[in-house]
Amino acid sequence: MIFIFGSLYSGKRAVAASILHCKVEELSNFAVWDVQELAAQADNLEALADELSHYKAVIATETGGGVIPVDASERAAREAAGRLNCLLAERAETVVRVFCGIPLVIRGDLPC
Repeated sequence: MIFIFGSLYSGKRAVAASILHCKVEELSNFAVWDVQELAAQADNLEALADELSHYKAVIATETGGGVIPVDASERAAREAAGRLNCLLAERAETVVRVFCGIPLVIRGDLPC
């Protein structure tokens, strides 16, 4: 599995489509994204990470880089998203951070 993460609107889906050699419109056949929203609703993050790791690529929005939410449930959701990102990165063969549309490989190699 390739784990791709980055800030909002950083070009993660376009990079994923390029890596997977498909069009952005076809990406849902190979990848899942917005997984941070799934984390907020999950009872078991380990099980969710195991389930998501069966996709060719998992795309997540980076969390924790801004103002800490006042609302306790929003803080808990953000923490869950961050913990899920760590679990996904653990399971991934390749980890890619996208910054300004540029893929930065943190671990592994991009498929040819």
